[in-house]
Amino acid sequence: MSVVPHEVNRLVIEVAGTFDDFRARYEEAVPTLDPAFIPGFVEREAAWDEVVAATEAAAPHGFLIYWSLDMRLMALAGDQGSCVTYLMGNHTIAERMYRRDQAAMLYVPLRTVICAAVDGPTRFVIDQPSSALSSLGVSEITEVGHELDQKLAALLTALDTPVPSVLTEAR
Repeated sequence: MSVVPHEVNRLVIEVAGTFDDFRARYEEAVPTLDPAFIPGFVEREAAWDEVVAATEAAAPHGFLIYWSLDMRLMALAGDQGSCVTYLMGNHTIAERMYRRDQAAMLYVPLRTVICAAVDGPTRFVIDQPSSALSSLGVSEITEVGHELDQKLAALLTALDTPVPSVLTEAR
């Protein structure tokens, strides 16, 4: 047994537009994975190259949404903000970490949140991939984490959203 303390950079990015507007743009840029996609490949034991090609075609910015939860339930307790949380990732990229240490799945897919207080700005929140993945202490996984930083920066650029310098600065 071991305890591994680590620090993670949480990126809290104010975005232009309303909650609903940004959510729609995000969900267009990061499409939801077809629920039959993965089981279909597994059932017929598809070649990995086929999985990679299909994933690249399905993910225009390198990411897919695996799961989402709209937190409207909180309104029943009187909370008036808006919030939706997602698991966003790319299984073909995750595999490059999985082969080194399956514990990388603790951090991928990436967890993202779009939220807005009643009178506040809309925010996109995510932990910086490389800062979380580096805690595993495997250089090859940390490298993929930096690649995910770059992909996240490109996604934010495509969404016309500010890009935190920590995603693009030299390591």
